[in-house]
Amino acid sequence: MIADAALPSWAEDYLAWLATHRRAAVLTLENYRRDLLRLAELAGERAPQTLEAADIRRFVARLHGQGLSGRSIARILSAWRGLYRWLIRNRGVRANPVESIRPPKSPSMLPKALSQDQAKALLDAEPETDSDSVLEVRDRAMFELFYSSGLRLGELAGLDLDSGSRNGWVDFAEGMVTVHGKRDRMRAVPVGEPALAALRAWLDVRALLSAAGDERALFITRNGRRMSAGAIRGRLRRWAQVSGLGVHVHPHMFRHSFASHLLQASGDLRAVQELLGHASIRSTQVYTHLDFQHLAQVYDSAHPRARK
Repeated sequence: MIADAALPSWAEDYLAWLATHRRAAVLTLENYRRDLLRLAELAGERAPQTLEAADIRRFVARLHGQGLSGRSIARILSAWRGLYRWLIRNRGVRANPVESIRPPKSPSMLPKALSQDQAKALLDAEPETDSDSVLEVRDRAMFELFYSSGLRLGELAGLDLDSGSRNGWVDFAEGMVTVHGKRDRMRAVPVGEPALAALRAWLDVRALLSAAGDERALFITRNGRRMSAGAIRGRLRRWAQVSGLGVHVHPHMFRHSFASHLLQASGDLRAVQELLGHASIRSTQVYTHLDFQHLAQVYDSAHPRARK
């Protein structure tokens, strides 16, 4: 499947609706586009209204046979299900063939988190990843904010300079960051002093990168444009490699680390749920397993009868 292949008009219209009516994040739209391309490729010349549940089951079997996990297929089915609900409301399609389809089961995997020592080592590193020290100041501010506030990648990339921006902003006086999260929900999360200091240092030099001068994004590229999700991932990967941590680090790992470290210290699952912006406590409960994992490691290393 070619990532930039043309989508059928019905799929483009649905993506446009997600962008305008649901205010879906750029990263979300990219994922939906990829998932709808899979559906168009599997359906071939057939129109969406001609597909039945048996066709969707066959498509799922093909995806599973290609090596996709149950978790990946579940995300794809969610995108397809939403598409058909939109087609029923707006294009006269009579039935949703995806409604009753369930993905194949796959072993549950705990999210990977950095230890507190690893997080400190990464953020305190002086990696000298770029000859341009301004970019290093920017990167440190991004990564400090990631860990300090548990933001999603799309939420961080969407932050603006302007207080009250619909995308989100940092309030230095209150020590809070307000972000535009999933399902059009806004939430405010505290920002720690190290992150605030790193952000102030970035704002002191940001104008040196803002070639155009009119970009309102908080984090910008060398050319003065908003940082994309891919660019942020790449900078973090490079920072982690050069810092010598020896661990593959991705942006969501900061979110997992934020949640698990906060839960270890506080034990307040509801507070962690609010700070992460989870609609359901079930989404947050995975971090209790990480907490128990941490306790087990403490037990194994400290209890006199733990070791054989």
